[in-house]
Amino acid sequence: MSSPRLKICQNGHRFYKSSDCPVCPICEKERIPESEFLFILSAPARRALENKGINTLEKLAEYTEPELMALHGFGKSSLPKLQDAIKKVGLSLKNNIS
Repeated sequence: MSSPRLKICQNGHRFYKSSDCPVCPICEKERIPESEFLFILSAPARRALENKGINTLEKLAEYTEPELMALHGFGKSSLPKLQDAIKKVGLSLKNNIS
């Protein structure tokens, strides 16, 4: 991994990153997710769902666990949080079909 480089986002925030990831950590902390359930997730997991258009629990219920785990940025610690949230509204993730 390369050494951290100073980056400046479009809002003028200064931050250091060693990767080519363009996401400003300051902007990311200030950003409000579209859906309430997205607040419980880490920023990478939240972006993974948002990039896939999963911004409601109803849309989340259309996916299986393996499909969610395959999303870039989505980790195993996010799954139990989402299962709790979806269960509270009477939904569940789509069943795995072998």
